[in-house]
Amino acid sequence: MSSPAMSAFPVSSFSCPTKILFGVGAHEQLPDVLREWNATRLFVLLDPALTDSAIFRRIEALLAGNGVALSVFSGIEPEPGDRTVQAAFERCREQDAQALLAIGGGSTIDVAKAVGILMTNGGRIADYEGIEKFAIRPLPLIAVPTTAGTGSEVSGACVITDTERRTKMAIRHAAFSPAQVAILDPLAVGSMPAHVAAHAGIDAFVHAFESYLSKRATVFSDAVNLHAMTLIAGSIRPFVADRTNVPAALDMLCGSALAAMSFGVTGLGNVHCMAMSVGALFPVPHGLANAVCLPYAAAFNAPAKPERMARVAGILGMDTAGLSQERAAEAAVGGLRTLCADLGIPPRLRDVGVTEDRLDEMARRSYAADYNRWNPRHTSEPDFQDLFRAAF
Repeated sequence: MSSPAMSAFPVSSFSCPTKILFGVGAHEQLPDVLREWNATRLFVLLDPALTDSAIFRRIEALLAGNGVALSVFSGIEPEPGDRTVQAAFERCREQDAQALLAIGGGSTIDVAKAVGILMTNGGRIADYEGIEKFAIRPLPLIAVPTTAGTGSEVSGACVITDTERRTKMAIRHAAFSPAQVAILDPLAVGSMPAHVAAHAGIDAFVHAFESYLSKRATVFSDAVNLHAMTLIAGSIRPFVADRTNVPAALDMLCGSALAAMSFGVTGLGNVHCMAMSVGALFPVPHGLANAVCLPYAAAFNAPAKPERMARVAGILGMDTAGLSQERAAEAAVGGLRTLCADLGIPPRLRDVGVTEDRLDEMARRSYAADYNRWNPRHTSEPDFQDLFRAAF
């Protein structure tokens, strides 16, 4: 039997099963990876905006020159649904693919993860909603993220919309869901529109920020989250201004991946909880919903973790000399508002199409999602009502 002292310090874990190749031209390592797997039939899931992109043309020529047979599926919407997954799976099965390659943002990578699960486990993707609902390792996946935001390439989850229930399903498996190989190449993000870069970059920052504030934060998650926030806060403005800025692009890709390594272990908080509810009822991109909700949820949580919020203030470049932890925490909230404003993020939910008549429903959904498991400050349904009204 454990002693009370031992019970106060429960055993935690931290792992990242993904091999990460990063740097300029990292995509040129693809043939080597496939040779290690003896894979010559590759099913490619491609963001539709990238069909004529330089990065896809490079990868296509590279693989063709190495004798790899490609089948390309690009019918992927921004918030992918189960019907898209099924269509991609059927194409992949027809090809009898030996491995998967995802080239795109989080939506593309999530569809690839879902296809990989179905290729080895069968059934439909809704069968696997929840935590570790499948036991067979998915088809091998290589992910080439072309946005610096979701970190889906290393995260243990994929999010797919159930079109009948009109809700987002999270399929989680810490060991099997991440890509086996992630290729973080600054050349892959150069064509991203500025507003997409801003939304994705804030999403990545929020992953690290909420993971750092989580009740389940550990010394290992702190290490990666602090560095992730530092990389992103220091590079997001120049990256959004110029996506071909190679050092800034690499910082953003690495910061995004670092944050995603952690939040699957620690969980997230009210920002993501609110954003998921917004996205379930309105066609607001996930990163944008996170960005709008961020300052309001951060202000609510600041009293629960003032010492950590003070650390965030420093990362954001706020002058906290001589301030108490509480005042420094308030400065962090101000820094978040400034960051969002600098990136052109609208300040209110009404500015992105949310209507007042759905605020209470979003509050109900947020409370029912039970992010209180991770969020540093307990949030009741009336609290969520107040948060949504403040954000509206």
